[in-house]
Amino acid sequence: MRPGRGPREAPGRARGGTVLAALLLALPAGAGEFPVFDPAEVRLGQLLFYDPVLSGNREVACATCHHPRFGTSDGVSLGLGDGGIGLGPERRPDPGNLPEQRVPRNATALFNLGFPEFRVMFHDGRLEEDPGQPAGIRTPLGAEMVAGFDGVLAAQTMFPVLSPDEMAGHYGENEVSTAVRQGLLTGQDGAWARITARVAAIPDYRDGFAAIGAEPLRFTDIANALGAFIAVEWRADDSPYDRFLAGVPLPPEAEAGRQLFEGKAGCSACHSGRFQTDHGFHAIAMPQIGPGKAARFESGFRDEGRQRVTGAAEDAYRFRTPSLRNVTATAPYGHDGAYASLEAAIRHHLDPVGALMAYDLSRAVLPPLPGARDHMILTDPPETARIAAANELAPVALSDAEVAQILAFLDSLSDPSAIAGRLGVPDSVPSGLAVPR
Repeated sequence: MRPGRGPREAPGRARGGTVLAALLLALPAGAGEFPVFDPAEVRLGQLLFYDPVLSGNREVACATCHHPRFGTSDGVSLGLGDGGIGLGPERRPDPGNLPEQRVPRNATALFNLGFPEFRVMFHDGRLEEDPGQPAGIRTPLGAEMVAGFDGVLAAQTMFPVLSPDEMAGHYGENEVSTAVRQGLLTGQDGAWARITARVAAIPDYRDGFAAIGAEPLRFTDIANALGAFIAVEWRADDSPYDRFLAGVPLPPEAEAGRQLFEGKAGCSACHSGRFQTDHGFHAIAMPQIGPGKAARFESGFRDEGRQRVTGAAEDAYRFRTPSLRNVTATAPYGHDGAYASLEAAIRHHLDPVGALMAYDLSRAVLPPLPGARDHMILTDPPETARIAAANELAPVALSDAEVAQILAFLDSLSDPSAIAGRLGVPDSVPSGLAVPR
């Protein structure tokens, strides 16, 4: 909760706020580091998360690619943002507004991002806490882009709304995408101002934000509300594993898997700590599919991961270690969703280079997209060799029974209330636009 913004309820939202306050009180104890959030701000964030008004063409919401039906992701390897119709694996290109390309990376899960230890966002960590930077946040977008955000969780919301492939739309389609293309992000004519004006023009939002002290409304107020909602809605710390940490034994199969995970299999070398992540970056020879993350003017299809952020050669093909909370619900897996099943992802870790060389696109989940060349790196031997050479994992031999035990342990990391979401999907949003279902 930000200073000067008490827990006042937005007009017309008292019942939702009361229910939310009760839910907040009911959250598990023993995690005193979890921040306190204003229920009214969380409720505004919920509505905005499901409201397509934040996208350039008013057709894509945050929930389009981060939906509770798909473990806060979208159920596909590489999603279709602007220009797509439908939700999850059924999403298809709009014949009247074809996407230029797939979203280059897999939509990340949103669980536990409100805990302070989550200081790095995105697969390549291009947004992270840094006390030496203005506002304590480092981003390639520049210092002027970080003032006013509550933290990195709120700040990460600025990236999708400015991305042509995700939410902004493509040049000339709308006033937001045009501003982005012209490099006008901040300022009175910038993309943020245009999005904010849309929200402020809707009475329920305008009054709701005024009630928590956000008047006049700024884009950072919108982002902070979204961050508050994500933190509360998908806090996941009430699983069998959490009860194990409190002294309750795991079921025998899961316990055997935990011992393998922390021992012979070596998983905890990177997936360590309470949330099974070291928050670091590692190269594990993950197959590269889809358009890649190279700039449009560069040769495409490559994705060098962390190196794009640091410029350091040793960071080539390294990607952030994801938390494994609720991992059984967040398929597909990998920075580009190369593996549709959790077992396939585990087996890749056991022999990364061998799995890379044997990989084919049938293992991914890719909605049809005319003209997509998803296989380009798979048929590029020199690039595949570079990915293999960067691999950091030594092969590990496990039996099928041992793999099944690790899967049982990973299932013990599931928190059903977090997977479902505490507030859920609203029936409607103040803009009157269609809620993603």
